[in-house]
Amino acid sequence: MDIEKEQAEERIINEAFQGMLATYLASKHRKKVDIITRAFNFAKHAHKGVRRNSGEPYILHPIAVARVVSEEIGLGSTSICAALLHDVVEDTEYTVEDISNLFGPKIAQIVDGLTKISGGIFGDKASAQTENFKKLLLTMSEDIRVILIKIADRLHNMRTLEHMAPNKQYKIAGETLYIYAPIAHRLGLNKIKMELENLSFKYEHPEEYAVIEDKLAITQAEREKLFADFTAPIKDKLKEMGVEYTLTGRIKSPYSIWKKMQNKHLTFDEIFDILAVRIIFEPKNPKEEANECFNIYIALSQIYRTHPDRFRDWVNQPKTNGYQALHMTLMSNHGEWVEVQIRSRRMDDIAEQGVAAHWKYKEGGYAEEDEVDLNKWLYTIKEILDDPQPDAMDFLDAIKLNLYASEIFVFTPKGEIKTMPQGCTALDFAFSIHSVLGTHCIGAKVNHKLVPMSHVLKSGDQVEILTSKSQNVKHEWLTMVTTAKAKSKINGILRREDRAARKEGEALITAFAEKEDLQLEVHNIARLCRLHNFSDYDQLLMAIGRGMVALGDAERSALKGVSNSTNILERLFRSNKSKPEDVTLPTPSAVADQKIDKKRPLILTDEALQNYHMADCCHPIPGDDVLGFINDDGQIVIHQRKCPMAAKLKAAYGNRIVAAQWSTHKLMYFSVSLNIKGIDGVGVVNQITNIISQELNVNMERILIEAYDGIFDGTIRLRVHDVDDIKVICDNLKKLNNIRSVVRVDE
Repeated sequence: MDIEKEQAEERIINEAFQGMLATYLASKHRKKVDIITRAFNFAKHAHKGVRRNSGEPYILHPIAVARVVSEEIGLGSTSICAALLHDVVEDTEYTVEDISNLFGPKIAQIVDGLTKISGGIFGDKASAQTENFKKLLLTMSEDIRVILIKIADRLHNMRTLEHMAPNKQYKIAGETLYIYAPIAHRLGLNKIKMELENLSFKYEHPEEYAVIEDKLAITQAEREKLFADFTAPIKDKLKEMGVEYTLTGRIKSPYSIWKKMQNKHLTFDEIFDILAVRIIFEPKNPKEEANECFNIYIALSQIYRTHPDRFRDWVNQPKTNGYQALHMTLMSNHGEWVEVQIRSRRMDDIAEQGVAAHWKYKEGGYAEEDEVDLNKWLYTIKEILDDPQPDAMDFLDAIKLNLYASEIFVFTPKGEIKTMPQGCTALDFAFSIHSVLGTHCIGAKVNHKLVPMSHVLKSGDQVEILTSKSQNVKHEWLTMVTTAKAKSKINGILRREDRAARKEGEALITAFAEKEDLQLEVHNIARLCRLHNFSDYDQLLMAIGRGMVALGDAERSALKGVSNSTNILERLFRSNKSKPEDVTLPTPSAVADQKIDKKRPLILTDEALQNYHMADCCHPIPGDDVLGFINDDGQIVIHQRKCPMAAKLKAAYGNRIVAAQWSTHKLMYFSVSLNIKGIDGVGVVNQITNIISQELNVNMERILIEAYDGIFDGTIRLRVHDVDDIKVICDNLKKLNNIRSVVRVDE
């Protein structure tokens, strides 16, 4: 590199560091500039000569992460140093011990928690992503700053994702949306959570992201006029009350808009809550800020009509992540409902910076009640980590279940209030109180009425759990619970019972074989598994141990046939998870892996489609945003990128994700289903079938339409070439007067 270019890069690096340092000096933290400068110089030396995919010096990445940590999350010198050093141990020859000797054990502990590891608890089918995430959570449970810095690291990686290959983009974006955005939400980092979601959406669905961005730009002037007209009398009222405030408009993010469009099957024009008004006030007396929130609420309800079902009091009952505000929805003079959020300055800081904002208002750490809530969450994380999850997908599901967004408040018989996730059941509530209560639960009384364990609770319910000593945990309970704690406890109990049954089954079949002078050879065991329709030997042993399979003449016949090979019981039972060779699933094919260039997208031509499997969970067709996943058989399964199963796969097995692009020419047909709703009337079905069959010449496989109370709801399965065909069909059907919605659904 020539001297001028080297000097120019040196200036860029120093300017970036000084910019980061300026954000730290502007904070209320103690000014420990010396140790931050030493960490910067050490990291700069360690990463010397290394470049990112963008071509820029690598050191600019840790500087950018440190700036997010300081400016956007609000952490101090320890976290800034750890952010500057977070890749040193992973990418250079320096060790955690070196960091500890130079910067102290606390910074070293955080850096260690941020360092990726190889190998792990999942064996040959290991998910390195899951193993790394598990270690991150283990360290996080000791020091919350680990996950805060990791989120800052992920945010900067997402901001620079354009320099990565498409398959890496899908892996990182999917992992971000599935795990990191919910964690940011749980920690109250609302602004960062929204940016992570939007960036993930941008890379996973670039066309849809661009369409929503364009529509937001087109409708901006209309929203600005609504905002000005709506807020004018509010400003006058707040001025009259002598309130010092800031009044802003909150625009729904592109990802939130898209998600609502998908979930509710709406078009962009049908979403009415894109604009919300936020009032952030300076309390005259910090101890009276809750009362001041309600004073503003009363004043606004005198100007506009309120929506009775859209009032949320997060002031007296804060969310688990510390969020506080009053939410109300008012009818504007233009006939539109507008949400208004009322917060104090402190509440707003906590809403934007979450856990980290507590340092700003409480010297030496969190307010006591915030620390209690946070510790409850961290304790649940520890419970999940202490309960081994041999499957990467199960582990990630358990963590994600604990990052619930919506909450309800439930009362015990003594009137104590408990925060629970929306959609939880009485059985979830029982396990949240105590494992023993959950284990012996037989039902509940909700508001003094008897209900089953599967009863879904609502906010305000008073719940009394009913138990019996004779009750035991059952496998079907897993379908009755939604919380991570309940699933974890049930799985743990079932695994212990399975181990006991497996051990008993092993003893019985060994005794049977010895008595009958039979050899437990691999092919004989496989025959026995097939006889009872079990996919592996473990399931057969558990069935024998539980008395579901009796060993008799049929089993004797299956096990007959002695070979010269030695008895292989020892090899079969070396691990609880071992299976006979000819009943196990094949491992990922190395040959298939070698044939695939993961850096290049798969081109899905009409001829090539016969080599791939279309996922049954989402039924992708040409035109859908898709990706490939290399399954355990070495085959490539094509999923829609928005498919829930694909989201899990990206988060757990990102190294087996392959980018994919369609290049078909309307030669093949695919089955899709459309849901149609509308106003019932004479000849409606005939009009629908005429448009599909006669005008558009599309073949229908099945039609099912039901009418009730003047409304009809139906599903039609069609044969189409691609997404464009679906759009033409939907557009033509929507022209009928009686049709209210036509959307594609998965069956």
